[in-house]
Amino acid sequence: MEKKKIRLNKIQFLILYFFLFSFLGWLLETVFCFFKLGYYSKRGFLFGPLCPIYGFGGLMLIMFLHKYKKQDFKLFIYAGVIFSAFEYVVSYCLEALFAMHWWDYTGEFMNLNGRIGLFYFLAWGIISILFINHIFPFLKKKINLVLSKIPYMLQVSVLYLLCGTCFIDTVLSCIRYTI
Repeated sequence: MEKKKIRLNKIQFLILYFFLFSFLGWLLETVFCFFKLGYYSKRGFLFGPLCPIYGFGGLMLIMFLHKYKKQDFKLFIYAGVIFSAFEYVVSYCLEALFAMHWWDYTGEFMNLNGRIGLFYFLAWGIISILFINHIFPFLKKKINLVLSKIPYMLQVSVLYLLCGTCFIDTVLSCIRYTI
């Protein structure tokens, strides 16, 4: 009789996706800024290689906008609006909490208070279409393949380790920006 393999539950998968998207967002930011500035620039709020805004953005896409898969125009508009609003709120909160700007689009065409701009509205829409229709299905398939080869307890242990490390990083980062 074959033993049924235990799999991560939905919440555990979402946590795993959060870390994956946060890392990929950090990588995207780092590469984009390297080409834009011509040198390495530390990206994000945290010490480590994570940009949580991308983690939360990826989760919002798969949880709320996935239903617009293959409806590119709706996905483009909804994602552009939602992520621009999200980016604005996060920028405002970070500035209110730490009196710092992590991004400033003041010089960009059609920006709003330097927090959001037309270029990034368009970018979020295009990235969302690519993410929902191509990137996420590919990543989900590859993640499931990799996880099928790793014991469940190791998977859960790694998730706990990631959560603990991220919590410590967040606390230390908050301390760094408040003193």
